[in-house]
Amino acid sequence: MLKKIWKTNPKKCILFLILFIALTVSSFYLLYALSLLTGIENKVRFVLALMILLLWVGFGLGYLRSVSRKKGKYLFYIPITILYAFLLSFMGYYINKTYQVVDRMSTNKNYYHSSFVVLKENKANKIEQFGNGAIGILGDSTSIDGNQIPKEVIEKNKLKNEIKEYENYPTLIQALYNGEVEGAFLPGGYVTLFQNTEGYEFGNIATDTKVILKQEREIKSESINKNASLKEPFTVLLTGVDSELEDISNSAFNGDSLMLITFNPTTLNTTILSIPRDSFVPIACVSGNPRSKITHAASYGQQCMIDTIQNYTGITIDYYVKMNFKGVVKLVDTLGGVDVDVPFAFCEQNSNREWGENTIYVEKGFQTLNGEQALAFTRHREDVWSRQFCPKQYIGQGVVNDFVRGQHQQLVVRAILNKLKNVRSLDTLNQLLSTISNSMETNMSTPQILSLYNVGKDIIAKSSGENVEDLLGIQKLYLSGMDATIYDPLVNASVYEFMVYEDSLAEVVQAMKVNLGLEEKQVEKEFQFDIDVPYEEVIPGKSGSYSKLPKGNIPDFTGDTEAQARSYARKYGISLTFDYVTSGRGTVGTVISQNVRAGTSIAKAGTVKLTILKKAPDTKKEEEKKENEDSITEKIPGLEISDEEE
Repeated sequence: MLKKIWKTNPKKCILFLILFIALTVSSFYLLYALSLLTGIENKVRFVLALMILLLWVGFGLGYLRSVSRKKGKYLFYIPITILYAFLLSFMGYYINKTYQVVDRMSTNKNYYHSSFVVLKENKANKIEQFGNGAIGILGDSTSIDGNQIPKEVIEKNKLKNEIKEYENYPTLIQALYNGEVEGAFLPGGYVTLFQNTEGYEFGNIATDTKVILKQEREIKSESINKNASLKEPFTVLLTGVDSELEDISNSAFNGDSLMLITFNPTTLNTTILSIPRDSFVPIACVSGNPRSKITHAASYGQQCMIDTIQNYTGITIDYYVKMNFKGVVKLVDTLGGVDVDVPFAFCEQNSNREWGENTIYVEKGFQTLNGEQALAFTRHREDVWSRQFCPKQYIGQGVVNDFVRGQHQQLVVRAILNKLKNVRSLDTLNQLLSTISNSMETNMSTPQILSLYNVGKDIIAKSSGENVEDLLGIQKLYLSGMDATIYDPLVNASVYEFMVYEDSLAEVVQAMKVNLGLEEKQVEKEFQFDIDVPYEEVIPGKSGSYSKLPKGNIPDFTGDTEAQARSYARKYGISLTFDYVTSGRGTVGTVISQNVRAGTSIAKAGTVKLTILKKAPDTKKEEEKKENEDSITEKIPGLEISDEEE
């Protein structure tokens, strides 16, 4: 029959064959795109897929009938098929593009970057030109970018140079500066990591050094939580990356902003904890787990930061989300700004860290912040630089520190959530996804990210004009503590640290566990209030009386006087004993050695014995003095001692 029809009207057959191929390709392209949206509107997707298949069959049968008839109105199939195929292709393209954008955010890989660095005046511009000078690496064999990658580079390039191993990056960088080594292997983003961090101050490391080789290693990892639909409570570590680059994949992880978030999809309750970057915590990936600023964990990579926070809080981190601060600017601008009540006026550098005509000014009061202003609000934590570039009315108008900055970051996050629920335009949604995909990275799988659609849909359905933050029941958590200048083994110096009260931490952890369903909430059976006294929100970790401080690390007492050592020991609860010697290397009157290694936890150290060098007696002078005394005794009558008196 088909042969007969073909012989009768071959042109008509070719036309309908082309239309059917176009219809088939566009139909199955959309079906493929729909299959990517795992877990999203399953019933709707099933009905839509069934309709597409039925229409495909219907069009096919219609083509056959039209071809078999000698006469008939078949030309109307041409515009209808073209329009329908275009519609299917457009829908398939848009869905597939959205999926690819989301998929780009998901990664099951960790990237470690190692840079071979020399001082600027070094004539070498590539590793082949590097001379015979010593090379510095980390001595920790578990460090991928500090030890493993460097050894691979050294072996690959057959370098015969002397290799010197160092305990941490500060001592390694210092060795580069003072000429102990001519080249050093540092993390890929070493400038961002070390330039503005207390204890890592080596001059202007950005202009003093240059990179002559970069090496990357990719390590596959898996999402910790295998629950693809995110129907159970989960925990997310949100980390802000302070980079001048827009692409998150090329940004160094510096732990500049840390938020630990728990979310319960059943109750829609959320807890947010901002962790101060100077918090004095055990660093998980360093031998012996010495206490240091939590931001120092970032120099050992994303996984080190995750392990450090998990070990410190006892809370399993299911997912991490790494967000580039530069992306915040575009995200906020795409949303048309965010509404924030700014507590005080201030000024700050822009997203490219520029002052002068590029300085960002933010006024006090409730207002809509644009992207640059929102970023400045989340960054601002000190007035040191502002005093050089800003008018007086923007300096010292409020308290500025790491805690205040953490609170500002929470305000911006909540403001962004409130704006997101009002997004209705497909074009805006596409811009948002494009911005986020370039600026955000997560270990959530693509199906897990897509399943957040259902959570968002539930939130929007229940919001009915209500602020998202109120609907989500966002609970702010707070780490209380005290400032201290204490020994930090990762910088080999006593620097500023924030010592978190352990009882404040316990209260915060309990609140997170309650929201995750791991503990039962303790119900208050008694409640008192005074109508004349304004109600104050009880913030876990902030509302109690806390006193339990963590134990620090044994410092390097070498070079300290006995008085200095005793003073430090009294302040931080270290038990000391002293041994005095008259010979040894060092300065007289100071500690020349100690029996417990610097950096050891005070809790594990026990009593520390310090050896102090004392001035040795002058034997010749002592003998001369004795001879003089004997001579005087002989010359004074009546002072002779008889045998009996002896």
